[in-house]
Amino acid sequence: MEENIGIAPLVLASGAMLTKNIDDYPAGIIIPVDKPYTWTSADVIRKIKFAAVRHFGKKNLKVGHAGTLDPLATGVLLVCIGKATKLAEALQAHDKEYIAGITFGATTPSYDREKEIDRFYPHEHITEEAVRKAMESFIGEQDQIAPLFSAKSVEGVRAYEIARKMMRRGETEGIDEAAAGLIRTARIRIESMELLSFDAGTGKSAAPNDKDAAGIGRNASPVPKEDGRQPKINVTDNSALGLPTATIRIACSKGTYIRALARDLGEALGSGAHLDSLQRSRSGDFKVENALSVDEVLAILKR
Repeated sequence: MEENIGIAPLVLASGAMLTKNIDDYPAGIIIPVDKPYTWTSADVIRKIKFAAVRHFGKKNLKVGHAGTLDPLATGVLLVCIGKATKLAEALQAHDKEYIAGITFGATTPSYDREKEIDRFYPHEHITEEAVRKAMESFIGEQDQIAPLFSAKSVEGVRAYEIARKMMRRGETEGIDEAAAGLIRTARIRIESMELLSFDAGTGKSAAPNDKDAAGIGRNASPVPKEDGRQPKINVTDNSALGLPTATIRIACSKGTYIRALARDLGEALGSGAHLDSLQRSRSGDFKVENALSVDEVLAILKR
């Protein structure tokens, strides 16, 4: 029997109605979800799969996603149901767009606010003009080393597992060196970078040396999830440090780590940097303004 050639999957939209029979969707269903802050991509899949299995009455229903988002990122996560899971790899290959908030003058082992600041850098020289000029050098193809706090596989072991062991041993200063030695570079492409805003901060050094840095910007606290569950992710609050910050729109190829791009941009400016926010604003043709919240998806699957 021939496959259903030319039939496209249903793209779920707000207010849509679904029948109770998954066979009514021979090419499957794609749901553009706006991933909640501090949720893992697996959290989203787990929640939607439970509801989809009950809605369609099919225990072995396939549900997956096309491209992981970090817990501290929000934005477009493509959830695939049924036959649409076969398209996950192709969907993941599409170009992406991100809105990244970057703080200069300090680094963290995870390159975002999941881990506490481990080192401060000079930052008084970082201006809007300097950031714009440094951004220009990142346009085009380049080799990138993924963060050690990532799902990259290193001889069958997830890189983040190696990173966590290093953290438990107090080896925070060796994270970058370990990543460079263990993770192979990947060829990526930055199509464009647009500086949306820049704040020079207070212009004062937050911590002139490591001794003074102790306890500064290290108030990690859990951010409650929308469903009230205790989160696994702690988020540091570095807003009182008065460091320079920038908001940048980035269009890039698949496989680009924006946390690593923030690291590299900080180095290019003769300082350090980490992400303080990240939104995937577009994945292929799917835009965040058209994505559904998890609650909207669950409401559709309960009808």
